[in-house]
Amino acid sequence: MLEEAPCKTSPTLVILVVVVFTLLCYMDIGLQMAVVPLFVREKLGFSSAMAGFAVSVQYLATFASRIGAGRRIDTGGPKRVVVMGLGTGVLSGALLVAASLLVAWPLAALLLVLCGRIALGVAESWIATAVIIWNIQRAGVSRTAQVISWNGVCSYGGIALGAPLAMLVYHSAFLPVGNGFTGVGILAAVLMGVGLPWALRQPSVQPFAHGPQPSFLTVLSRVLPYGLVLAAGSVGFGAISALLALYFADQNWNGAALALAAFGITFVLTRFAFTRQILRRGGLTVAIISLCVEALGLSVLAAGHSPFWAEVGAALTGVGFSLVFPALGVGAVAQTGPESKGAAIGAFSVCLDIAIGISGPLLGLMIPVWGYGAVFLVAALISLLGVGGCVVMKRREGR
Repeated sequence: MLEEAPCKTSPTLVILVVVVFTLLCYMDIGLQMAVVPLFVREKLGFSSAMAGFAVSVQYLATFASRIGAGRRIDTGGPKRVVVMGLGTGVLSGALLVAASLLVAWPLAALLLVLCGRIALGVAESWIATAVIIWNIQRAGVSRTAQVISWNGVCSYGGIALGAPLAMLVYHSAFLPVGNGFTGVGILAAVLMGVGLPWALRQPSVQPFAHGPQPSFLTVLSRVLPYGLVLAAGSVGFGAISALLALYFADQNWNGAALALAAFGITFVLTRFAFTRQILRRGGLTVAIISLCVEALGLSVLAAGHSPFWAEVGAALTGVGFSLVFPALGVGAVAQTGPESKGAAIGAFSVCLDIAIGISGPLLGLMIPVWGYGAVFLVAALISLLGVGGCVVMKRREGR
């Protein structure tokens, strides 16, 4: 069993020192999420499906690199992986800058955007997974729920900060060369770059792994029931991240950045207010309630036909999705020994990556036939499937 890390200072302060890297990473994600689909469709002239794919390819890259991230963390320590992730994030921003300067050659620009999105996906995988394990080792295993919750606060808080900032930069013309997308790429690179010296200053911790480790498939099989429910709850976020800005543009509405910010703000506030309920009421109970609220928010998005109701739906979806990961993650991590905590977080997160990665392009294919309302309604129904999965696991635990 892992020993508790001695906390001479506040456990929250211990966590915040490292979780700032997650904040920087997801501010970068929020920057790109808000403007990449607009750039691909409006500036480069590609379809909505391709614009959705340009967003979702990041999550496919996160999925592809998640397994390696978990192993690197368990064997080499999380600090090294965080530093690698920040450097890769700088590369992502540089590729977006290059794409913005090649608008006259749409295909070349698109390829650079996709490469930048892939780089950001790898950076997300390495940073988000490594920060969780780094903080569990720094703050103690008993604070796993708090660690995961703070990681999520910085994740979607970063999106809430990054999205409106991206729209402000994208629609401005303050650079002597390039365009608004050039400014977004520069800002994305700078955000990741400022984290590098701070990460290098932090003390390293010993990796968990000592001796042979179970295979990734073994770890995946242990966390898979929790991961499948996480995947069901993540489809709604995939729909919002890939398609919400396009939905507003299609309806000639203003306020897409406000809707994304509403999602992030309610996500963060819910984490602050209700994380303790995971320990008090149990992770599966909290997950059931959360998925029902998420389904309600997506239904409002499907049925509402105004910017106001779209923003209300996004906000409710943020409330619902907020506690899904930590509520299920505590149970998932508990299925493995201390030598494979990184692999467990990686395997659990893979399910989120797959759901988000495929939901954007697949749901995007529905738009020409059934419209945006059907997309969000399907996502709501999938969230309710996750409720059913939680009920099944609760019954098994009760035996």
